[in-house]
Amino acid sequence: MSPDRTSAAGGPKPRVPEGARVPAVGGTRTVPAPDPIARDYLLLALRLDQRIPGLVDGYFGPAELKAQVDMEQLRAAGRLRDEAAALRGRLATEVEDVDRRAWLEAQLVALETQAAALAGDELPYLEHVARCFGFAPSRRPDAEFDAAAARIDALLPGPGSVAERLAAWDQRFEVPVERLPAILAWLVERCRGRAASLFGLPEGEDLRVSLVTGQPWTGYNWFDGGRRSRVDINTDLPLHAAGLISTIAHETYPGHHLEHAWKEADLVDRQGRLESSILLINTPECLISEGLANLGRRFVVSPDEQAGLLVELYERAGLAVAADPAAAGDAAERTVDLAGPRRTLAAVRGNAAVLRHTDGRSHEEVLEYLEVVGRYAPTVAAKRLEFIEHPLWRTYVFVYAEGEALLSRWVDAVPEADRPARFGRLLHEQLTPAAVTDPG
Repeated sequence: MSPDRTSAAGGPKPRVPEGARVPAVGGTRTVPAPDPIARDYLLLALRLDQRIPGLVDGYFGPAELKAQVDMEQLRAAGRLRDEAAALRGRLATEVEDVDRRAWLEAQLVALETQAAALAGDELPYLEHVARCFGFAPSRRPDAEFDAAAARIDALLPGPGSVAERLAAWDQRFEVPVERLPAILAWLVERCRGRAASLFGLPEGEDLRVSLVTGQPWTGYNWFDGGRRSRVDINTDLPLHAAGLISTIAHETYPGHHLEHAWKEADLVDRQGRLESSILLINTPECLISEGLANLGRRFVVSPDEQAGLLVELYERAGLAVAADPAAAGDAAERTVDLAGPRRTLAAVRGNAAVLRHTDGRSHEEVLEYLEVVGRYAPTVAAKRLEFIEHPLWRTYVFVYAEGEALLSRWVDAVPEADRPARFGRLLHEQLTPAAVTDPG
């Protein structure tokens, strides 16, 4: 899931791209029988997904459990809330492993919170977010965004606002759609090779990348189980060179695809923790997953490689800047310098969500805030606000910036030589936000 990802409101998920592999529920492997806790967790989540469409982002567990829920009558939200609380109460006596118990506890708090809200017992917005993710976001001072904009202003001097200059800068590096298939294949293979050398790859992992249109997100990873993903890249809005690198690392290696494939291999198939055969939106696992997907780029594209990779991408895309090696190198270096302040500006979406859902500011006021303080172009600001106002994703908006910041602190707390190994733990273990909050 790329940082710009949103989802269609309710309803079915996007049409499967032509030619994509779509295994039956549970994949092609033999799925072990779940223990009682995992079974009841899966049933609870599948039942709640019927009341909150989109809660289940992926399922590759026992097909019979999905079939059972499909044939049931819808359960009342209050009953689902009570079932989540009861299941939490069983963890102390039925789950021996401390890390597994903590992970299930955090996940069940999130499910109980969402069921309670559905039943009419909704918490204040930020308290709801904190219980869903096991991590309390905070409002950032606008001075952080102003400082980032000042840095951009220095890097992109000239007439017009910072937002206008950023838009004009990005336009120079739009990748033609007809060039995308070859470029995406090249980027995926490059990221895969680097991830393989650092973190290894589970046997049989595979993915397919397709171009789609008519979706409100930039990139989406659909994990089908069996170590396989479908990655969709949306071409409704222009795709820029630097953004493509980030999106591919985020969605494939060492991001969502590698995380899900390794956790399926380790947690589900080897350890029989069937609770990890379902991927749930607005739960603590999302903060970890989006944070590691954002953070992973630094491991597959080291700082001293970034500019060179951009120059090669300019050439492969046939961009005009590539005709002048000196100009291409300068543009790449400046793009690298812009990346930090632009990431800071992206965190403005969390503030915008607080303005909308806690302070009660109007749609128009928050749109203006995104444009003025976030320095977004009007069309991009509107897309970000669509995400913030969506009934499912209004909670999710914090996971990108907050998840990356949390995991960056945790990974950077060890010596540089040990950081790939620490990052690798995120690909294999059931870690909660609470477990990585302590930098020790």
